[in-house]
Amino acid sequence: MALHVPKAPGFTSMLKDGARYYSGLEEAVFRNITACKEFAHSVRSTYGPNGMNKMVINHLEKHFVTSDAATIMRELEIEHPAAKLMILGSEMQDSEVGDGTNFVVILAGALLEAAEELLRLGVTPGEVADGYEKALEKCLEILPSLVCKEIKDYRNVDDVKKGILTSIQSKQYGNEDFLAELVAKACVSIMPEITTFNVDNIRVCKILGSGLQSSKVIQGMVFKRDVEGDIQQMLNAKVVVYSCAVDILQTETKGTVLIKNADELMNFSRGEENLLELQIKAIADAGAKVVVAGAKFGDMALHYINKYKMMAVRLNSKFDLRRLSRTVGATVLPRLTPPNSEEMGLCDNVAVEELGDTTVVIFRNEGKESRIATIVVRGATDNYMDDIERAIDDGVNTFKGISRDGKFVAGAGACEIELSHQLSQYADTLPGLDQYAVRKFATALEAFPKSLADNSGQKSTLILSKLLEAHQKGKKSVGVDIESDNAVCDAVEKGILDLYVCKYWGLKYAVGAASTILRVDQIIMAKRSGGPKPRKAADSDDEQ
Repeated sequence: MALHVPKAPGFTSMLKDGARYYSGLEEAVFRNITACKEFAHSVRSTYGPNGMNKMVINHLEKHFVTSDAATIMRELEIEHPAAKLMILGSEMQDSEVGDGTNFVVILAGALLEAAEELLRLGVTPGEVADGYEKALEKCLEILPSLVCKEIKDYRNVDDVKKGILTSIQSKQYGNEDFLAELVAKACVSIMPEITTFNVDNIRVCKILGSGLQSSKVIQGMVFKRDVEGDIQQMLNAKVVVYSCAVDILQTETKGTVLIKNADELMNFSRGEENLLELQIKAIADAGAKVVVAGAKFGDMALHYINKYKMMAVRLNSKFDLRRLSRTVGATVLPRLTPPNSEEMGLCDNVAVEELGDTTVVIFRNEGKESRIATIVVRGATDNYMDDIERAIDDGVNTFKGISRDGKFVAGAGACEIELSHQLSQYADTLPGLDQYAVRKFATALEAFPKSLADNSGQKSTLILSKLLEAHQKGKKSVGVDIESDNAVCDAVEKGILDLYVCKYWGLKYAVGAASTILRVDQIIMAKRSGGPKPRKAADSDDEQ
């Protein structure tokens, strides 16, 4: 009897054919570090106002031209398990703060790059990770002392504008003043008295044509479509919202009707028409002036809606229906029943307008407090407007951060250099191997001013030495000046501010991801599941 001899000795002999297994420093740890390093380097060039754009074409062949790290990562669908850990960290940053995704990836990549040198010198990955966590604790201890500005009144448009200017500037350098003004106005106008700010209440409507300077804020909602009926405008209108079709109701059971002569046929169809007319009349009698439906309007129903001088609007998206009902204060009704006064909403002005050659229906609330504001973005190409939308999204998220905690630290790499400087001093006080990891952490933080300088075409080593010199003299807010060659500036005087919570969470998530990756010493990849391979083309050898 022949014995079954395993194909390969060791761990792989236990796994199915096609499984892969890597272990040890050389195979697992350095492999992971190299992958993360490559990925961090590729997004590093998008950091800062002068960051380059990436053109990403996703699996559906949609083109994205952007410097927004979150979009690049979301659309690339990266497979490498270690790089995925970094991306998960930046996704958490996105959901927690809404900005600073690039910060997490660059810092995690720089930390791993610095760790590689220590590992080659013989320090164990566990010791490096422990040192990094010690450095993180110290950073979070230092960070509150670097707060340089606090916005207490987040209903003041001018103050808010100063706060969100930097986050928009990093995406849209040159248009930041105009966009920050738009976002600040929109956010402040819908900020409720007591409850927290909801990011979802700022909508963006992109309309092709004209230029960015034609963009504006509208209190209410804008839909890119035409009305169904004849009436184009309605002032102080009561709005009724249905999620069903406005049409003749189908009978629940299939019935056979025997019709003997022409009169019976006429009476039968007239009965249906009368029933529909009574339904539409009941809606009109309730005081509704605008009928919004989530499905189609029947021709006969439209005839009666026009007869009773009501406006008909169709929305295809159930999310739009929900938002509209929140905007006007209506209840979405599931069946075509006459509404009572509580179920109807009120809108100051519902009108069809033309922007460029696009017809839009605008639900405007001119009152004191509107629940939803829409920023209408104009631009020459769809890609450009998508990028503007992402900049606006960052601005809105920054406003949300301000409404929770209005503290700011100096931007332009000043905060990172100060942390780096103080960590270097802290490392000198530590015994043991931790001091090497803490010193490497300080070096990793220098990646940010370096990237800002490199992306602006400046000499990063020269800038770095100038920054370190200034910070050693106690000038905590000196950062990179991207507007003049090889110079530094006071970030606070220039109004370059970064949200405190953005840095706080960014540091936490980056160190969390880097430590997790360092503590991996084996990679075991099971055989991929999947059915049989696809058949070859008809003219191949298989067919013959």
